Parts: sequence; C-alpha cells; structure tokens
Amino acid sequence: MTNFTATFYTKKPVWLNLLCAVSVAAIALTGGTANAEEKFNLANAYGATSIHAEGNVVFAEALAEASGKDIIVTVHPGGSLGYKSADHFDAVSDGAVDIADTPANFLGGIDPFMLLSSMPFLVNSVDEAKILLEIAKPEYEKILEANGQKLLYASPWPASGIWAKEPIKSAADLANLKIRTFDPNGTKALKAINAAPIQLAWADVVPQLATGGIDAVLTSAEGGVSQKFVEHTPYFTEINFALPLILVHMNKEAFDNLSADQQKMVMDAAAIAFDRNWAEVVGRTTRNYDLVKKSGGSVVTEGTDMLLVDLSKAGDVILEEWLEKTGDRGAAAIATFRAKTGRK
Repeated sequence: MTNFTATFYTKKPVWLNLLCAVSVAAIALTGGTANAEEKFNLANAYGATSIHAEGNVVFAEALAEASGKDIIVTVHPGGSLGYKSADHFDAVSDGAVDIADTPANFLGGIDPFMLLSSMPFLVNSVDEAKILLEIAKPEYEKILEANGQKLLYASPWPASGIWAKEPIKSAADLANLKIRTFDPNGTKALKAINAAPIQLAWADVVPQLATGGIDAVLTSAEGGVSQKFVEHTPYFTEINFALPLILVHMNKEAFDNLSADQQKMVMDAAAIAFDRNWAEVVGRTTRNYDLVKKSGGSVVTEGTDMLLVDLSKAGDVILEEWLEKTGDRGAAAIATFRAKTGRK
C-alpha cells in the first residue's frame, strides 16, 4: 500500500482538490514521522473522497501542524485496515485501532440512544441536526467513556434518500423492493410500507447491487456518488429521511496517556474538523446532485408527497418505540429539541 504525505490544513476551501491531488487510497502523514512521539491509526470504512474521510484528513493535518509533527494520525479510508464500521466500536475499545470514524446509528446495539440521529424525519435541516447533536452530545460522551473511548467530534452525512433503478414516488414503488438500509430505524420504516429491506454494511453494498442481491439503497447522494451507484441505480429520489451522525472516537487510554498540552492539540484539531464538516455539508447536496447528473443519472425531487406521508407515519411509530427503550434520557432529549426548534 502506497503512503502519501498530505499538505497541512489551511482554512481555504480546497479539500476536494487536495484529496484528488494526493489520491488518498491510503492517507498517511509520513513527513517527519521518524521523530514523532505519538502515532495513531484512524479507521474509516468509507471512500477517500467522502465528506468524512476528507474531514479525517483535516483533523490529521491540523494535529500534525499544531504538534510540530509530534502527533501523527494516519488515515485509512475505504476499510483498508480490514474493519467494517460495525467493527469499529470494539476495535477502539480494545485498542486494536486508536481512532475510528463510525456512524452513531451503528451503535444502537450498544445503547439505543445512539439511534437518535437517524430517526426518520426528526430533523428538517443541517441547523436542526446541529441542535440535536448539542442536546445529545453529553449522552454520547457518557456512553463512549463507559466503554473506554473518547468522543473527538461528530458531524452529519447529507440527507438520506433512495437510489433505485426507477424513480421512487410512492409506497407502491417500494413494494417488495429489496433495498439496503443502514440501521434498524430505516429497516422498520421501509418494512412498514411493504418494502423488503436488508440491513447491510457499506462494504457489502456495491457487490450486492452488482449481483442483484439488492435493487435499491437507502443512503445519501454523497454515498452513492462516491461509489458510482449510477452504474446500477441511476435514479436518486430525495426524501430527506435523516441526517445521521458520524462519530470520531478514540481509545480513552491512548488519549489519557497524552500530556495535557497534547490532549488540547487533539481536541483543537477535532474542533477544526468539526467546523469544516458542518460547513461543508451545507453545499454538498448541490454538488452531489450535479455529479449524479453529470454521470448520467437523475435526481427526483418532486412528486413524492404521498411517499413522504407514509414514511413519516412509520417514523412516528419508530420514535415512540425508541422513547420506550431510552426512557427519561430519550424523552428529555426530544422535549428539549422540540422546545428549541418549535417543532411538535
């Protein structure tokens, strides 16, 4: 595997060009590592040009620069360390991986509270997703700390939609459709309108599309663009299902073993990546839609009213079930969110 020395972080919005230039099939900040005091590996199951892998690079570069290359984070996108996202929690807890980039909703089996950010139609915008994170962050931190991990930062995927061979405009279009989902929330919502959802890890999606194991995918336009879904599923239907969070988390013992100054450097670099990702996601949808069209695909944004009504009803049921499982923690989070956003 070839390593590349990435350019240090600046505040110029050139991250996509930077990543294309360094071709991060495996991203490694190798310059000066002979004298580095601390070296960490960061696992990410998604492609190098995905918004979050790019954000990982921003974090790594900012940290290398702040520490004078005394702290080097090597970013491994595309599952190149051999771990799927679902494996990250245990790998970081056990110290097999120092840092990982993991969808929060993949951790619902650890604690159902982690399914909050992928709740169907709970948030309507990036701003609302950020408000929800601010409310839920103390609980995320508590869950991770109880399992020997430190939350560094969290940021959202662009809104989830449906990639399929034909436009999806009604529940009838989803009937018996074998569609990939990413967590129990999506599985329950689609099953409620008679689809045939199959929960799959990201690494398994393209092989299943290519062999006919699935016919459609619930994910963002971002995810489909990075994996060239248009070759198998040329239509992306916008439904704004959810803006699920990615958590970047670190082995707590490794973090605690750093000096106080080094810990501050880590968290300051995390804050830079946090700000970059939240700013980037706002314009990412437009960019991705343009890329879908340039690749020969189509984006469906109209005529989905009845589909959204049916999915929203399923989402209401899923939220009630989640509230039963999370008790006072969940009820407090939802009540605070509704008060801050004026939502019912």
